Amino acid sequence: MHTTSVVPLIDKLIIYQIFTRLFGNQSTTNQWNGTYAENGCGKFNDINDAALQSIRQFGISHVWYTGIIEHATQTDYSAYGILPDDPAVVKGRAGSPYAIKDYYDVDPDLAVSVPNRMAEFEALVQRTHAHGLKVIIDFIPNHVARQYRSDAKPQDVVDLGQNDDTSVDFAPNNNFYYLPGQTFVAPEQADSQPPSRTLHEYPAKVTGSGSITATPDRNDWYETIKLNYGLNIFDGSRQFDPIPATWTQMLDILLFWSAKGVDGFRCDMAHMVPIEFWHWAIRQVKQRYPNLLFIAEIYEPGLYRPFILNGGFDYLYDKVGLYDAVRRLMEGHGSCYDLTRVWQQESGDFAQHMLRFLENHDEHRIASRFFANNPWAAVPAMTLSATMHTGPVLLYFGQEVGVRAEGAEGFSGDDGRTTIFDYWGVPEWQQWLSQGQYNGANLADEQRRLRAFYQQLNYLVNGSDAIQNGYFYDLQYVNDNGQSAGYDAHQVYSYLRYTDRQKLLIVCNFSQHTTYDTTIAIPAAAFDSMAIDPNKLLQLTDIFLTNETLEALGRTGIPLMLTPWSVRVLEIKS
Repeated sequence: MHTTSVVPLIDKLIIYQIFTRLFGNQSTTNQWNGTYAENGCGKFNDINDAALQSIRQFGISHVWYTGIIEHATQTDYSAYGILPDDPAVVKGRAGSPYAIKDYYDVDPDLAVSVPNRMAEFEALVQRTHAHGLKVIIDFIPNHVARQYRSDAKPQDVVDLGQNDDTSVDFAPNNNFYYLPGQTFVAPEQADSQPPSRTLHEYPAKVTGSGSITATPDRNDWYETIKLNYGLNIFDGSRQFDPIPATWTQMLDILLFWSAKGVDGFRCDMAHMVPIEFWHWAIRQVKQRYPNLLFIAEIYEPGLYRPFILNGGFDYLYDKVGLYDAVRRLMEGHGSCYDLTRVWQQESGDFAQHMLRFLENHDEHRIASRFFANNPWAAVPAMTLSATMHTGPVLLYFGQEVGVRAEGAEGFSGDDGRTTIFDYWGVPEWQQWLSQGQYNGANLADEQRRLRAFYQQLNYLVNGSDAIQNGYFYDLQYVNDNGQSAGYDAHQVYSYLRYTDRQKLLIVCNFSQHTTYDTTIAIPAAAFDSMAIDPNKLLQLTDIFLTNETLEALGRTGIPLMLTPWSVRVLEIKS
């Protein structure tokens, strides 16, 4: 099997992830473990017309606003009727955006006027749509903050845990799992954290990760509790009939945000929620909002097919698969043979449903010493991720200007990730932000060139019929094992993307140091598929980075010089 024959979805999305709290923050204080007052915080209103215009001009179709729904925090908003959270169960001063404390509200940190916070979010949605962009937000279905309580829910909504029978560990209509007779004990906190003041959880609830203990450790998801969808985690049994209470409550939450005008949900840790729930809920949401997208964060390849075919998801993370294979290549210890293996054995017949990326809030920054230590390693890697198949691609804010995420910010240590727990300013990003003008006035020349590469890639994806809608043909099998002189199949990957209207030969050199002088062979079967006569002289033009043109006889192959970390996207005309 050397080619995919799936029918394209013709929806090659380019998604731009914004970590909302950091995106518009102009403060450069960056005090370790700093408070909101010390380090500042970006707002909904900071994502202004200039920002959205720059994103649209960058070639983006969808914006994923991360950290929208209200989550636990150490910042005190009790003056606005919001209950404070105990610092013992909040990670970082700002708190994790995945420890939801009210599914029906937005994060007050993001509002200029806290009482008008929802109106400010709704205005952001309208503003985003006005610039021709779609809106995606997180839906966090597996767990909530330890001190979850909705103060903004509609009057007819039953709050999570309100009707639970806490005398038993599991009941199908309980929202949470309990450890009767045990009291929750938070892990030891850093010296800078104030002592526990309000938290008394009895009986203890099971932690969001599924840890069945009243004493989770600091490396666990101790700040969260797991939601119960009718799956008995104590004995593995399932009770889905009648429909468990959590199902209907979470459907109501999905419909609440859908009515706000959002265009899609990125569903956090979707594989930790029973697929039966997704089948039931997604179908009902799409009956009312047929164009709404569901994207699953998922890390189990064995679940990919059922989550698409049975669960109803539009797209899944291609993390355990393409990301991992490409990352190894970027770090200098991978092989392009893994790229063939991924699409043949994991996702080839549903490749159009896989979301490809190199950065997001969970992963290391490419430029960090924990990853490639050089943002230019992304040239072949990002090009392949964006052009290999018809599925969507994701960029994380700051990726395009080489954010390195160096140093510890607070709860988030020096780990090569941009913090999701702390108030912080991102220095490289602030050079693009340029006092809210989003024009890159303060970028270094190297950053300008890097951003230009990403913009050209976005334009290539948006403007190419073959990449948008075409079939894929892997050329490794006719070039490896010495069949093509100078071709290193561990470091060079070549493939075709083609439709009736356009034929592309794409070649990526993942080596940081080696230049390859080789000839790319294209088999007769591929020429037949593209309806090209291999005995004719072909004209090939690089429509991406070099504008190079060349001529070659199809049956004798395409001669190329591939410099380190380079790509060729050659349009073939006969």
